[in-house]
Amino acid sequence: MTRKVPGPADPRDEILEHLQGMRAFAMSLTRNSAAADDLVQDTIVKAWKNFGSFQQGTNMRAWLFTILRNTFYSAKRKSNREVEDVDGVFAATLSVKPSHDGRLAMKDFEKAFALLPLEQREALILIGASELTYEEAAETCGVAIGTIKSRVNRGRAKLVELLDMSNDEPMELTDNATVAVITAGLSVRKNIA
Repeated sequence: MTRKVPGPADPRDEILEHLQGMRAFAMSLTRNSAAADDLVQDTIVKAWKNFGSFQQGTNMRAWLFTILRNTFYSAKRKSNREVEDVDGVFAATLSVKPSHDGRLAMKDFEKAFALLPLEQREALILIGASELTYEEAAETCGVAIGTIKSRVNRGRAKLVELLDMSNDEPMELTDNATVAVITAGLSVRKNIA
């Protein structure tokens, strides 16, 4: 009769021996039985996936408890960055501006911009959209700095007028360059009025 010699036991089987201790430790951390069960489950999944990093002959219990503890604190750090909104009150206050509004405003802007004289459009693009300094824009156009400033101010004021904007109306266009071009025009119109 041949006796079968048992081979080395699979260390994964040892995980079952530590479930009760893991649950008790999880309860002490979470103070909630459902959260503790979830934490133990997450720990087992992580341990199973990373079993290649476990060194046989070392303390399995300590390894599992370390994973459990690290999982708990990682989730806690993540939850500190989240807003709890169980009843949906906070979510109900959030809204998203429809994308078509921006496109419509941009079309209005493009039409108004096309009505400006070429020199004003050029100055607004260089200063507002390309973010050149007045000196750089003046050098690019081959004119004095005062001329560029005048073109920009007149162009902005005319855009504000063409778009029929008021000083307290929020700027709701699709891109920052357009906002930069017009924003100073609001203050120019305010000073003129």
